[in-house]
Amino acid sequence: MRFTFGILLCSTLLLTAGCGSGEDALEGASTQPNDFAGSKNPVDDFSSGSTGDSTNAGGLETNEVRITMEVPDGVSSTGEPTRRNLRIVQPDRVSVYYTNTALQTLGEPPISTRTDSEGFTIIEFTEGLPLGPDVIIEAVYGNTRMRALAADADRDVKVNPFSEYLVRNTLSNYTPGEFQAILDCVADANGELCLNKYVWSTLADQVHDFEIDIPSGADLQDALALLAARGDFARYVSAMADYAVLDESSSGKISASSADYNSVFLGIELDQTFLEPSLVDSGQWGVRTAQEEVLEDANGTGYVYPALTLTSFDAFNIRVTSLANDIPYDREALIHQDGNNFFVRGSEDWERNTHSSSPGAATLLEDTRLLAGRALFQSITGRGSSKIIGWTRNPYYLNAFTSLPVDETTGPDRVISGYFSAGKAIELEAEGDQLRRLGTLEDQYLSVLEINLLRKEGFDSSSLNGRNYNILYLATRFSDGASPMAIETGLGQWQIDSGTVNQSQTFTTVQRGNAGGVATDNTGTRTDDWTLSSRTSRLSTKDEDIGRLNLDITTASGDFEQPDIGIGASTPDGTLMAFNLDDSPMGDGLLIAAEQTVASAPSTGQFRLQGVALGLAPDTNRLRHFDNALLTIDSSTTATFSPISLTSSHSVSNETVTTPELHEDPDIALTYTQTGDGRVRFSAGNLELEGFHTGSQDQFFLRFRTTEASEEQVGLVIATRLP
Repeated sequence: MRFTFGILLCSTLLLTAGCGSGEDALEGASTQPNDFAGSKNPVDDFSSGSTGDSTNAGGLETNEVRITMEVPDGVSSTGEPTRRNLRIVQPDRVSVYYTNTALQTLGEPPISTRTDSEGFTIIEFTEGLPLGPDVIIEAVYGNTRMRALAADADRDVKVNPFSEYLVRNTLSNYTPGEFQAILDCVADANGELCLNKYVWSTLADQVHDFEIDIPSGADLQDALALLAARGDFARYVSAMADYAVLDESSSGKISASSADYNSVFLGIELDQTFLEPSLVDSGQWGVRTAQEEVLEDANGTGYVYPALTLTSFDAFNIRVTSLANDIPYDREALIHQDGNNFFVRGSEDWERNTHSSSPGAATLLEDTRLLAGRALFQSITGRGSSKIIGWTRNPYYLNAFTSLPVDETTGPDRVISGYFSAGKAIELEAEGDQLRRLGTLEDQYLSVLEINLLRKEGFDSSSLNGRNYNILYLATRFSDGASPMAIETGLGQWQIDSGTVNQSQTFTTVQRGNAGGVATDNTGTRTDDWTLSSRTSRLSTKDEDIGRLNLDITTASGDFEQPDIGIGASTPDGTLMAFNLDDSPMGDGLLIAAEQTVASAPSTGQFRLQGVALGLAPDTNRLRHFDNALLTIDSSTTATFSPISLTSSHSVSNETVTTPELHEDPDIALTYTQTGDGRVRFSAGNLELEGFHTGSQDQFFLRFRTTEASEEQVGLVIATRLP
């Protein structure tokens, strides 16, 4: 649960204050004694502002770790129950050894061992805590043997099926040369700090933040098979293992010392709900959109705006880019019960929530990709009520696009990403000053699109006047009427004149009727004018225009009012805007506007494709998240789509929702057409990707549309250039 990268960043700050050798300070941060006593079981201690894994690191001396062995209950029914349906047991024996890609035992590092007052094995690494993947801790209980990497950011090293999966499915996939390069990075063999050595402590820690329950009665092999079948977990481990191969030359930094961004956030979820007794096991669609949050106390009123912060450090040859985000959001849901009964749960039914993480280091690759393993905080709603709910979110691998900065003092003007994070809603019970986990209320599978646009104090929305834009949107509407579920996606053009948006749109609506049938209408048009205005933000020191915008139907909303269509933001130069649609005529969703360009579309290059598609069939709902798929531009008229997706499906009649499955489908040859002013279309049979590219030729924003048998799929994807 502890973030080594966060400690690293604090250490870097201390270095700039002149605390001596950079390497000594960095190594010293990980060897601070822990003064908190007593063990903690996460079943008994749910807290916001932390990840799901708790720590039992009290009473440890410098360079010591505690071993906590957790086994499936098919291995032991007598151990102490803990989260993920595992049980804490004391191992029969524990060993520590060096290893290689063949997972051989290569001798023991310098250690000493002891047993604490509660029976846990304590290991001291007398020459310092390991950072690389070549040191293994092995624990045996009966006939069950499991291993964990010693390089865990949490000094309470969990040895369980998750750690065993990590050991089995990473080290053996490296060539000896790759493994040696990783060890060279850990040892800073090239005489320069290699930040990617900290990937291993992050990865070894974050696998324990995944909320994946091991079935009752399972043994170790059953548990490992389950984890291998969980596409999101397996994909995360694989991506992080690839990330670890990058060397110190990849650890770039943003040009500015700090850059703040306005965040536009869309989360589409497909869940299984157990919250309401009469609707147990039903499937559920959900949509999350970023909101401003107002905080009031005796000292006054404060505003929290959806935001990302990138911070760069460059001291003693240490190059670090850190990121942290905080996105308040509202949620709406539509429950789809067997028999085609539908129940809307609007934003008024859910307390405003937050999607946030702590500061953590990332790799800036060739100034265009921001790479990191990210762990999201838990949150709690309903405190003091009869229904306290804890919300968990699984880690994800961030592969974000960053634009080239305009100069050495300015950060990238955009950070764009798509990612997948499953999670749970868990009923909590107050027990003294702690919150104890009870039953699961929802299993959640969430696809996210996040567009972060650089803030600029003194932004003047009149700079958008006289400019033309291509626009694209995806929105959902839930209702109790004849069409409970509608998905609308549109394309069009804007001309902005003195704050008036003159537009021409065409849109497609895929909807499910209240009898369960699915229909598609491709004939929608929209030509009515809208109103665009600046939305002043209330900062700690003053009110300021920082690039936030209102989008209304007619009259411009006030700075602290809810606009008719949504709240958004612009880059400082006005070339890209994005809006969260909120109770708009189209529904709740995301709208993107990019300035039209006379530049031709790219004729070569590879683009990372991320995004979401929603599928409706007579007895099925499907969520399809494109997880770092690939779009290759082969020529000015042809392209290749290499689909990689995480898919969850809801069977209405069976009342089941599948866990995320990884699909790596065959390449699809596409016809590639340019239609002018930056607009493009990719097509192959029923598949169509239509939208536009930016003038910089490194971003595509596309509507996804296809029909597979009786299933209609529609969505929004973003493709950004790879180095």
